[in-house]
Amino acid sequence: MIASPQPQPEPSAPASSAGHLPEVARLFLRLGFTAFGGPAAHIAMMRDEVVRRRQWISDERFLDLLGITNLIPGPNSTELAIYLGYLRAGWRGLIVAGICFIGPAMAIVLALAWAYVTYGGLPQVGWLFYGIQPVVVAIVANALWGLGRTALRGVWPLVVVALVLGLDLLGWSPLLLLFGGGLLFAGGKFVAQRTHSGAPAVLLIPRWSQLRTGMAALGLVTTASAAVPFSLLTLFLTFLKIGAVLYGSGYVLLAFLHNNFVLNLGWLTDRQLLDAVSVGQFTPGPVFTTATFIGYLLGGWAGGLLATLAIFLPSFVFVALIHPFAARLRRNPLTAPLLAGVNVAALALMAGAMIQLGQAALVDWLTVVLALGAFATLRRFKLNSFWLIVGGAAVGVLRFWMFAR
Repeated sequence: MIASPQPQPEPSAPASSAGHLPEVARLFLRLGFTAFGGPAAHIAMMRDEVVRRRQWISDERFLDLLGITNLIPGPNSTELAIYLGYLRAGWRGLIVAGICFIGPAMAIVLALAWAYVTYGGLPQVGWLFYGIQPVVVAIVANALWGLGRTALRGVWPLVVVALVLGLDLLGWSPLLLLFGGGLLFAGGKFVAQRTHSGAPAVLLIPRWSQLRTGMAALGLVTTASAAVPFSLLTLFLTFLKIGAVLYGSGYVLLAFLHNNFVLNLGWLTDRQLLDAVSVGQFTPGPVFTTATFIGYLLGGWAGGLLATLAIFLPSFVFVALIHPFAARLRRNPLTAPLLAGVNVAALALMAGAMIQLGQAALVDWLTVVLALGAFATLRRFKLNSFWLIVGGAAVGVLRFWMFAR
């Protein structure tokens, strides 16, 4: 028998939303300063705060939101923050949560971009992230443990997770895997229900090769062209387009940035682009603040602010537009299994991100001990993950200080 989380009714924004606004601002401002490790880590930290510690929503509800934000373009963890802000504090919460989550990262990246332009390089911070990254892996693993116990009930969800995870590690499109995994899960549930009722069952298998080819070509195939004169309007429109159509991880973002700013516009070199992506990876908050760095590099303070606004603006619009549609999806008996399947596929993609993070973070015995210790602490105690990150950073500082001596 295939079991899945039951769709829950969509709560409207709370009547006392104004009273919750400072709470939303404080939470997402702190996450904006401490959410290291990329989208999977951000999602894990939000789950820790709003499900386990504050109990704003249940794990089932959190999975619903995660599935919905994975269905729309843009940075998923930022959209999840925006959605959580809306559910807690209404329309003002939607705006405040997004700004507070994005703002700290934008400010840090602008400062690093200024240092990069002024001094011709990036500050060396490897000693700090040596200790932070293993803790981030543990935070993601703990979130997967909790969410998996909610979503992976029965054999079929485990089969779908294993298949999606395997294809993700082989480099398949995240969008294809989300929709394909959702269709496969829903189809399997339909077959099980029809078989149980004695009726004939028909399962339509997605045409993977055609879908994969289409997604691989979407916005990723370009040819080199002569350099285009720089303008702030072109910068804004280019990042607005990327924010409105981009699905997937930071690696997909890298492909879009390379095609637009290196090949099509000729505004960046490959080295500058890699430096920009590196800054987005090791600073807290959304990875999409890579746009902030590029905007400053090309157009100074105005360019940095415009690029940030452009790449994140579609996320606010999409979350606002999808809210009533999402409620109908959850209540509809035909689409609810598809949403449950998307949730399962999203967990598999999150696990793939954790594996990739682990390969980069667990480089010696000390980092392995850090990750295992942080995971055990999270399982045993309701400790705020922020303190684990601070502890990991302290271990990194101590290790390199002792090594330097």
